[in-house]
Amino acid sequence: MTLPPDALVALDRRTGRVLRRFELPRDGARHVLGDMTIGPDGAVYVTDSVAGGVYRLRPGGAALDTLAPEHRGGMIEHVLRNLRDLFNLQISAHVALDIVAITLLMFASGGIRSGLGVMLLIAITGAALVAPRRLAMLYAALAAIALLLEQTYWMLRFDAPEANYLQPALLAIGGFAGAGMVSWLAQRVAANEGLALERGRALETQLRVNQLVIADMQDGVLVLDREGRVAQHNRQAQRLLGAGALRGTELARLVPGFAERWRAWREGDAGAARLDLDLQGRSLRLRLVDPGAAEQLAVLFVEDTTRSREEAQQLKLAALGRLTANIAHEIRNPLSAISHAAELLDEEQRARERGRLTRIIHDNTQRLERLVSNVLQLNRRDRAAADRVPLDSWLPAFVEDFCANESAPADRIAVAIARPVTVMFDREHLRQVLWNLLRNGLRHAREEPGGVRIALNAYADQVELNVMDNGPGVARGVLGQLFEPFFTTESKGTGLGLYLARELCAANRATLEYVDDMQGAHFRILCREAPAA
Repeated sequence: MTLPPDALVALDRRTGRVLRRFELPRDGARHVLGDMTIGPDGAVYVTDSVAGGVYRLRPGGAALDTLAPEHRGGMIEHVLRNLRDLFNLQISAHVALDIVAITLLMFASGGIRSGLGVMLLIAITGAALVAPRRLAMLYAALAAIALLLEQTYWMLRFDAPEANYLQPALLAIGGFAGAGMVSWLAQRVAANEGLALERGRALETQLRVNQLVIADMQDGVLVLDREGRVAQHNRQAQRLLGAGALRGTELARLVPGFAERWRAWREGDAGAARLDLDLQGRSLRLRLVDPGAAEQLAVLFVEDTTRSREEAQQLKLAALGRLTANIAHEIRNPLSAISHAAELLDEEQRARERGRLTRIIHDNTQRLERLVSNVLQLNRRDRAAADRVPLDSWLPAFVEDFCANESAPADRIAVAIARPVTVMFDREHLRQVLWNLLRNGLRHAREEPGGVRIALNAYADQVELNVMDNGPGVARGVLGQLFEPFFTTESKGTGLGLYLARELCAANRATLEYVDDMQGAHFRILCREAPAA
């Protein structure tokens, strides 16, 4: 495809643009050739405003070919560089004209003594604001040369004293200093402007994201001024409070009891930051947060706890139903055994068989007692009376008491204490947890010294109390059910021991977990070390 000859004549050599647009058919499609510029390789580049392509006119020929996409960025950069060079050329011409005009005006006004040389400093510093630093130094050098030439002419032509060179020299030094300082300040201003624009865009993006997040939040968000009036809010806050227009409204008029909490919170009472109330059939939780703004604003979060309370109540009822069913099942078996043994006891006349049936009744009665006792302990698990327990001295005394009551050899339980540690724990709860773990450990451990080990470790403020045995451990198939209520592998067990132990630990802000890292069983209690008294 050839380009019409008149297209080359239409190229403006000064601006590199085509003065006239024309249509060029190519492969049956319409192509409107628009802007044209000369590239660094000497070729003429033409843009296609319809197809969006860029074409290159080869030197020495009129054939057009499509420019590769990776070269388009280079072409655009070249066009911008040409525009910048044109700007530098224009400002350099203006400054040179100013220097010549001011120098001639000085000469016509009597030389350096006229005081017009200061105008050169104004021209140089003004140009240094927008010109590169090297050009600013060039302008200062041209002004210095003009001042010295003008003073030299006066000395050679009119025999002016050589001492008059001092004032032109000072003006030249001032020109260099002013150009350098102003150019440096201009660069700093440009850099700060770019940084401000970048941060402004980032802030605008963050504000849009925050607005979207706040608008879609399930909780209500209100911004209150120092008088407790609503400055901003989202739609959810308006829905939860059941009010129309909230902006500018004093919140104390909408929320009963908020005025007292607001004043107390303003006076520094951190406990007044939360408020639970029922408003228009909803259970709401209000939480005040200080954003630390200089305007003394406050952020109020309004949470609808109605649904969460209903869900918690449903979970409690479901758990209570499962617990009741399990208790009924657990009670039925001992009662059946007691009833059957009582019937046989009534018919049996032999003393030996009567004794065996009596033991069956006694054992099942004890099983029922343990079951009822465990259920009562579950009810009392939230009544924890935390106390400072020095484990390094408490553990040996506990192990000694355990061995005496369970008739276990003292050497079967080994205690290892890394360092003295004190924890905040209810003593009776800790005793019940460890008693249950040690009883399980002795039941499954081998009959040898040190079959059950208690290891106390502490890392930073984290305390680990490990109970391990050398028995067969827990089968991996039942690890998921290990802490479930009424799950047991023992025929005489209630299945509440580990479940109760974990609940008691949770009531004391501790965690009971099973660690599958050895052949035997390994239970670990994690809690925080008590602060120094």
